[in-house]
Amino acid sequence: MVRLRPGAVMLLLDRETVQRVYPVSAAIPVMAEAMRRYSGGRAAQPLRTIVRPPHETGLLGSMPGHVAGEQHAGFGVKVMALKPENPARGLDLHIGMVIVFDPDTARPVGLLDAGAVTAVRTAAVSAVATDALARPDAGDLAVLGSGTQARSHLRAMREVRELRRVRVWSRTDAHAYAYRDWAAAELGIEVEVTAGPREAVTGADLVCTTTGSTVPLLDAVDLAPGTHVNAVGSSFPDQRELTAEAVARAELFVDSRESALAESGDIRAALDHGLAPPEHLRAELGEVLLGRHPGRSGPDAVTVYKSLGLGVQDIMSGFAAVEAARSQGLGTTFHLD
Repeated sequence: MVRLRPGAVMLLLDRETVQRVYPVSAAIPVMAEAMRRYSGGRAAQPLRTIVRPPHETGLLGSMPGHVAGEQHAGFGVKVMALKPENPARGLDLHIGMVIVFDPDTARPVGLLDAGAVTAVRTAAVSAVATDALARPDAGDLAVLGSGTQARSHLRAMREVRELRRVRVWSRTDAHAYAYRDWAAAELGIEVEVTAGPREAVTGADLVCTTTGSTVPLLDAVDLAPGTHVNAVGSSFPDQRELTAEAVARAELFVDSRESALAESGDIRAALDHGLAPPEHLRAELGEVLLGRHPGRSGPDAVTVYKSLGLGVQDIMSGFAAVEAARSQGLGTTFHLD
Protein backbone atom coordinates (compact mmCIF):
# COMPACT_ATOMS: atom_id res chain seq x y z
CA MET A 1 0.00 0.00 0.00
CA VAL A 2 1.22 3.52 -0.77
CA ARG A 3 2.03 5.35 2.46
CA LEU A 4 3.74 8.70 2.76
CA ARG A 5 6.71 8.58 5.12
CA PRO A 6 8.37 11.64 6.68
CA GLY A 7 10.36 13.43 4.01
CA ALA A 8 8.60 11.59 1.18
CA VAL A 9 7.19 13.33 -1.86
CA MET A 10 4.17 13.20 -4.09
CA LEU A 11 4.59 11.59 -7.49
CA LEU A 12 3.39 13.30 -10.65
CA LEU A 13 2.57 10.77 -13.36
CA ASP A 14 2.05 12.07 -16.88
CA ARG A 15 0.21 10.20 -19.62
CA GLU A 16 3.24 8.31 -20.88
CA THR A 17 4.23 7.19 -17.39
CA VAL A 18 0.71 6.01 -16.52
CA GLN A 19 0.59 4.00 -19.75
CA ARG A 20 3.99 2.48 -19.01
CA VAL A 21 3.43 1.46 -15.39
CA TYR A 22 -0.26 0.57 -15.60
CA PRO A 23 -1.02 -1.38 -18.79
CA VAL A 24 -4.40 -3.03 -19.22
CA SER A 25 -2.96 -6.43 -18.29
CA ALA A 26 -2.09 -5.02 -14.86
CA ALA A 27 -5.34 -3.09 -14.56
CA ILE A 28 -7.71 -6.02 -15.12
CA PRO A 29 -7.19 -7.75 -11.73
CA VAL A 30 -7.21 -4.36 -9.94
CA MET A 31 -10.54 -3.47 -11.58
CA ALA A 32 -12.05 -6.85 -10.76
CA GLU A 33 -11.23 -6.17 -7.12
CA ALA A 34 -12.61 -2.62 -7.45
CA MET A 35 -15.96 -3.96 -8.60
CA ARG A 36 -16.03 -6.53 -5.81
CA ARG A 37 -15.30 -3.85 -3.21
CA TYR A 38 -17.95 -1.52 -4.63
CA SER A 39 -20.72 -4.11 -4.64
CA GLY A 40 -19.45 -5.52 -1.34
CA GLY A 41 -19.96 -2.19 0.43
CA ARG A 42 -16.27 -1.36 0.82
CA ALA A 43 -16.33 1.82 -1.27
CA ALA A 44 -18.01 5.10 -0.38
CA GLN A 45 -18.74 7.50 -3.22
CA PRO A 46 -21.53 9.88 -4.20
CA LEU A 47 -22.93 10.20 -7.69
CA ARG A 48 -20.52 12.24 -9.77
CA THR A 49 -21.05 15.98 -9.81
CA ILE A 50 -21.38 17.56 -13.25
CA VAL A 51 -21.06 21.30 -13.91
CA ARG A 52 -22.45 22.15 -17.35
CA PRO A 53 -22.88 25.95 -17.79
CA PRO A 54 -25.68 26.92 -20.21
CA HIS A 55 -23.43 28.83 -22.63
CA GLU A 56 -20.44 26.50 -22.39
CA THR A 57 -19.85 23.62 -24.79
CA GLY A 58 -17.93 21.59 -22.24
CA LEU A 59 -18.49 20.34 -18.72
CA LEU A 60 -16.57 19.66 -15.52
CA GLY A 61 -17.07 16.48 -13.56
CA SER A 62 -15.76 15.36 -10.17
CA MET A 63 -15.76 11.85 -8.72
CA PRO A 64 -14.56 11.70 -5.09
CA GLY A 65 -14.61 8.65 -2.91
CA HIS A 66 -12.98 6.32 -0.43
CA VAL A 67 -12.02 2.68 -0.85
CA ALA A 68 -11.44 0.33 2.09
CA GLY A 69 -9.04 -2.60 1.97
CA GLU A 70 -5.49 -3.70 2.52
CA GLN A 71 -4.21 -2.61 -0.88
CA HIS A 72 -4.94 0.27 -3.26
CA ALA A 73 -7.13 1.87 -0.60
CA GLY A 74 -7.78 5.35 0.75
CA PHE A 75 -9.30 8.65 -0.32
CA GLY A 76 -9.12 9.86 -3.90
CA VAL A 77 -10.80 12.04 -6.48
CA LYS A 78 -10.92 12.44 -10.22
CA VAL A 79 -11.61 15.88 -11.66
CA MET A 80 -12.06 16.00 -15.41
CA ALA A 81 -13.18 18.57 -17.96
CA LEU A 82 -14.73 17.55 -21.28
CA LYS A 83 -14.31 19.82 -24.32
CA PRO A 84 -15.99 18.56 -27.51
CA GLU A 85 -13.78 20.81 -29.66
CA ASN A 86 -10.57 19.21 -28.43
CA PRO A 87 -10.26 16.28 -30.89
CA ALA A 88 -10.27 18.73 -33.83
CA ARG A 89 -7.44 20.56 -32.08
CA GLY A 90 -5.43 17.38 -31.75
CA LEU A 91 -6.18 17.24 -28.01
CA ASP A 92 -7.99 14.69 -25.87
CA LEU A 93 -11.71 15.05 -25.36
CA HIS A 94 -11.19 14.55 -21.61
CA ILE A 95 -8.64 16.59 -19.64
CA GLY A 96 -8.10 16.18 -15.92
CA MET A 97 -6.31 14.70 -12.96
CA VAL A 98 -6.65 11.87 -10.47
CA ILE A 99 -5.39 12.55 -6.94
CA VAL A 100 -4.88 9.84 -4.31
CA PHE A 101 -4.15 10.46 -0.63
CA ASP A 102 -2.12 8.60 1.97
CA PRO A 103 -4.53 6.44 4.02
CA ASP A 104 -2.81 7.40 7.31
CA THR A 105 -1.97 11.08 6.94
CA ALA A 106 -4.33 12.14 4.09
CA ARG A 107 -1.43 13.87 2.41
CA PRO A 108 -1.47 13.46 -1.39
CA VAL A 109 0.78 10.70 -2.69
CA GLY A 110 -0.02 10.87 -6.39
CA LEU A 111 -1.26 13.23 -9.09
CA LEU A 112 -1.96 11.39 -12.34
CA ASP A 113 -3.14 12.19 -15.87
CA ALA A 114 -6.84 11.35 -15.71
CA GLY A 115 -7.20 10.70 -19.42
CA ALA A 116 -4.65 7.91 -19.30
CA VAL A 117 -6.21 6.45 -16.14
CA THR A 118 -9.71 6.59 -17.62
CA ALA A 119 -8.65 4.95 -20.87
CA VAL A 120 -7.09 1.93 -19.20
CA ARG A 121 -9.48 1.44 -16.29
CA THR A 122 -12.61 1.63 -18.46
CA ALA A 123 -11.30 -0.96 -20.90
CA ALA A 124 -10.03 -3.14 -18.06
CA VAL A 125 -13.49 -3.20 -16.44
CA SER A 126 -15.01 -4.13 -19.82
CA ALA A 127 -12.51 -6.99 -19.96
CA VAL A 128 -13.62 -8.11 -16.50
CA ALA A 129 -17.26 -7.94 -17.63
CA THR A 130 -16.45 -9.85 -20.82
CA ASP A 131 -14.67 -12.58 -18.90
CA ALA A 132 -17.60 -12.90 -16.49
CA LEU A 133 -20.53 -12.52 -18.92
CA ALA A 134 -19.50 -13.37 -22.49
CA ARG A 135 -19.55 -16.93 -23.80
CA PRO A 136 -16.19 -18.65 -23.38
CA ASP A 137 -15.90 -19.05 -27.15
CA ALA A 138 -16.75 -15.41 -27.98
CA GLY A 139 -14.10 -13.97 -30.29
CA ASP A 140 -15.82 -12.27 -33.23
CA LEU A 141 -15.42 -8.66 -32.11
CA ALA A 142 -17.16 -5.53 -33.39
CA VAL A 143 -15.96 -2.12 -32.22
CA LEU A 144 -18.11 0.95 -32.75
CA GLY A 145 -15.96 4.06 -32.57
CA SER A 146 -12.31 4.61 -33.35
CA GLY A 147 -10.97 6.86 -30.59
CA THR A 148 -9.07 6.31 -27.37
CA GLN A 149 -11.60 3.91 -25.85
CA ALA A 150 -11.90 1.94 -29.08
CA ARG A 151 -8.15 1.41 -29.03
CA SER A 152 -7.91 0.57 -25.34
CA HIS A 153 -10.83 -1.85 -25.67
CA LEU A 154 -9.13 -3.78 -28.45
CA ARG A 155 -6.10 -4.18 -26.20
CA ALA A 156 -8.34 -5.29 -23.34
CA MET A 157 -10.51 -7.74 -25.29
CA ARG A 158 -7.51 -9.70 -26.52
CA GLU A 159 -6.46 -10.19 -22.88
CA VAL A 160 -9.60 -12.19 -22.03
CA ARG A 161 -10.72 -13.75 -25.31
CA GLU A 162 -9.00 -15.20 -28.37
CA LEU A 163 -10.07 -12.87 -31.17
CA ARG A 164 -10.91 -14.62 -34.44
CA ARG A 165 -12.16 -11.58 -36.31
CA VAL A 166 -12.32 -7.82 -35.62
CA ARG A 167 -14.45 -5.22 -37.36
CA VAL A 168 -14.71 -1.48 -36.76
CA TRP A 169 -17.14 1.26 -37.67
CA SER A 170 -16.64 4.98 -37.22
CA ARG A 171 -18.65 7.99 -38.36
CA THR A 172 -15.52 9.26 -40.10
CA ASP A 173 -14.09 6.82 -42.64
CA ALA A 174 -10.58 8.23 -42.28
CA HIS A 175 -10.66 7.55 -38.56
CA ALA A 176 -11.78 3.96 -39.12
CA TYR A 177 -8.93 3.34 -41.55
CA ALA A 178 -6.47 4.98 -39.13
CA TYR A 179 -7.74 2.58 -36.46
CA ARG A 180 -7.20 -0.34 -38.83
CA ASP A 181 -3.63 0.78 -39.54
CA TRP A 182 -2.91 1.34 -35.83
CA ALA A 183 -4.18 -2.13 -34.90
CA ALA A 184 -1.98 -3.74 -37.54
CA ALA A 185 1.13 -1.76 -36.62
CA GLU A 186 0.81 -1.77 -32.83
CA LEU A 187 -0.99 -5.02 -32.05
CA GLY A 188 -0.54 -7.16 -35.14
CA ILE A 189 -4.32 -7.50 -35.42
CA GLU A 190 -6.16 -7.36 -38.74
CA VAL A 191 -9.24 -5.14 -38.56
CA GLU A 192 -11.97 -4.89 -41.19
CA VAL A 193 -13.57 -1.47 -41.80
CA THR A 194 -17.37 -1.63 -42.21
CA ALA A 195 -19.89 0.76 -43.72
CA GLY A 196 -22.21 1.00 -40.72
CA PRO A 197 -22.96 -0.20 -37.18
CA ARG A 198 -25.24 -3.02 -38.36
CA GLU A 199 -22.62 -4.30 -40.79
CA ALA A 200 -20.03 -4.24 -38.01
CA VAL A 201 -22.07 -6.33 -35.55
CA THR A 202 -23.61 -8.81 -37.99
CA GLY A 203 -22.38 -12.22 -36.88
CA ALA A 204 -20.37 -10.75 -33.97
CA ASP A 205 -20.60 -12.37 -30.54
CA LEU A 206 -18.64 -9.62 -28.78
CA VAL A 207 -19.42 -5.91 -29.23
CA CYS A 208 -17.83 -2.80 -27.72
CA THR A 209 -19.66 0.51 -28.28
CA THR A 210 -17.38 3.46 -27.56
CA THR A 211 -18.96 6.37 -29.44
CA GLY A 212 -20.76 8.72 -27.04
CA SER A 213 -23.59 8.91 -29.57
CA THR A 214 -26.74 10.90 -28.80
CA VAL A 215 -28.88 8.65 -31.03
CA PRO A 216 -29.13 4.84 -30.84
CA LEU A 217 -26.81 2.93 -33.16
CA LEU A 218 -27.95 -0.65 -32.49
CA ASP A 219 -31.41 -2.20 -32.27
CA ALA A 220 -32.45 -5.50 -30.77
CA VAL A 221 -32.57 -7.19 -34.19
CA ASP A 222 -28.91 -6.27 -34.79
CA LEU A 223 -27.65 -8.43 -31.91
CA ALA A 224 -27.38 -12.14 -32.59
CA PRO A 225 -28.25 -14.72 -29.90
CA GLY A 226 -25.32 -15.22 -27.56
CA THR A 227 -23.82 -11.77 -28.10
CA HIS A 228 -22.21 -9.85 -25.26
CA VAL A 229 -22.15 -6.04 -25.48
CA ASN A 230 -19.92 -3.68 -23.53
CA ALA A 231 -21.85 -0.41 -23.83
CA VAL A 232 -19.25 2.16 -22.88
CA GLY A 233 -19.53 5.37 -24.87
CA SER A 234 -22.83 6.87 -23.71
CA SER A 235 -22.06 8.13 -20.22
CA PHE A 236 -24.71 10.83 -19.78
CA PRO A 237 -28.53 10.91 -19.79
CA ASP A 238 -28.60 12.64 -23.20
CA GLN A 239 -26.43 9.99 -24.89
CA ARG A 240 -27.56 6.63 -26.28
CA GLU A 241 -25.95 3.82 -28.24
CA LEU A 242 -28.70 1.18 -27.88
CA THR A 243 -32.41 1.41 -28.59
CA ALA A 244 -34.84 0.90 -25.74
CA GLU A 245 -35.85 -2.38 -27.38
CA ALA A 246 -32.24 -3.60 -27.40
CA VAL A 247 -31.90 -2.86 -23.69
CA ALA A 248 -35.25 -4.50 -22.92
CA ARG A 249 -34.33 -7.67 -24.81
CA ALA A 250 -30.94 -8.10 -23.16
CA GLU A 251 -29.88 -9.44 -19.80
CA LEU A 252 -28.65 -6.17 -18.32
CA PHE A 253 -25.66 -5.78 -15.99
CA VAL A 254 -24.11 -2.54 -14.71
CA ASP A 255 -21.22 -1.21 -12.69
CA SER A 256 -23.56 0.57 -10.26
CA ARG A 257 -27.35 0.40 -9.94
CA GLU A 258 -27.46 3.93 -8.56
CA SER A 259 -25.38 5.39 -11.38
CA ALA A 260 -27.11 3.41 -14.13
CA LEU A 261 -30.64 4.37 -13.13
CA ALA A 262 -29.70 8.03 -12.66
CA GLU A 263 -27.22 8.66 -15.47
CA SER A 264 -27.57 6.17 -18.33
CA GLY A 265 -29.56 7.41 -21.33
CA ASP A 266 -29.64 3.85 -22.68
CA ILE A 267 -31.33 2.50 -19.56
CA ARG A 268 -33.51 5.52 -18.86
CA ALA A 269 -35.05 5.27 -22.35
CA ALA A 270 -36.07 1.64 -21.76
CA LEU A 271 -37.60 2.57 -18.41
CA ASP A 272 -39.35 5.70 -19.68
CA HIS A 273 -40.87 3.83 -22.64
CA GLY A 274 -42.26 1.20 -20.28
CA LEU A 275 -40.26 -1.56 -21.95
CA ALA A 276 -38.28 -2.54 -18.88
CA PRO A 277 -38.90 -2.02 -15.16
CA PRO A 278 -36.01 -1.22 -12.80
CA GLU A 279 -35.93 -4.95 -11.91
CA HIS A 280 -34.83 -5.66 -15.49
CA LEU A 281 -31.37 -4.68 -14.30
CA ARG A 282 -30.07 -8.12 -13.35
CA ALA A 283 -27.05 -7.29 -11.20
CA GLU A 284 -23.97 -5.20 -10.70
CA LEU A 285 -20.80 -6.68 -12.14
CA GLY A 286 -19.35 -6.86 -8.64
CA GLU A 287 -22.29 -9.01 -7.52
CA VAL A 288 -21.51 -11.49 -10.29
CA LEU A 289 -17.85 -11.56 -9.27
CA LEU A 290 -18.81 -12.09 -5.62
CA GLY A 291 -20.98 -15.06 -6.59
CA ARG A 292 -24.24 -13.34 -5.64
CA HIS A 293 -25.62 -13.61 -9.18
CA PRO A 294 -24.92 -16.33 -11.76
CA GLY A 295 -24.49 -13.90 -14.68
CA ARG A 296 -25.46 -15.06 -18.17
CA SER A 297 -28.51 -17.35 -18.10
CA GLY A 298 -27.50 -19.47 -21.08
CA PRO A 299 -25.48 -19.61 -24.32
CA ASP A 300 -28.16 -17.87 -26.43
CA ALA A 301 -28.76 -14.96 -24.06
CA VAL A 302 -27.82 -11.45 -25.18
CA THR A 303 -25.95 -9.78 -22.33
CA VAL A 304 -25.24 -6.06 -22.01
CA TYR A 305 -22.78 -4.55 -19.56
CA LYS A 306 -23.58 -0.86 -19.22
CA SER A 307 -20.48 1.03 -18.10
CA LEU A 308 -20.80 4.50 -16.55
CA GLY A 309 -17.48 4.63 -14.74
CA LEU A 310 -17.00 4.83 -10.98
CA GLY A 311 -14.72 6.78 -8.70
CA VAL A 312 -13.60 3.54 -7.04
CA GLN A 313 -12.09 2.51 -10.37
CA ASP A 314 -10.07 5.73 -10.64
CA ILE A 315 -8.98 5.67 -7.02
CA MET A 316 -7.73 2.08 -7.02
CA SER A 317 -6.08 2.68 -10.39
CA GLY A 318 -4.38 5.77 -9.00
CA PHE A 319 -2.94 3.88 -6.04
CA ALA A 320 -1.89 0.95 -8.24
CA ALA A 321 -0.12 3.20 -10.76
CA VAL A 322 1.67 5.17 -8.04
CA GLU A 323 2.87 1.96 -6.40
CA ALA A 324 4.13 0.64 -9.73
CA ALA A 325 5.86 3.92 -10.55
CA ARG A 326 7.58 4.00 -7.16
CA SER A 327 8.84 0.45 -7.58
CA GLN A 328 10.23 1.29 -11.04
CA GLY A 329 11.72 4.62 -10.04
CA LEU A 330 9.47 6.52 -12.44
CA GLY A 331 7.44 9.70 -12.13
CA THR A 332 8.29 13.28 -11.27
CA THR A 333 8.69 14.06 -7.57
CA PHE A 334 7.00 17.02 -5.96
CA HIS A 335 8.03 18.08 -2.46
CA LEU A 336 5.07 18.82 -0.23
CA ASP A 337 6.97 20.78 2.44
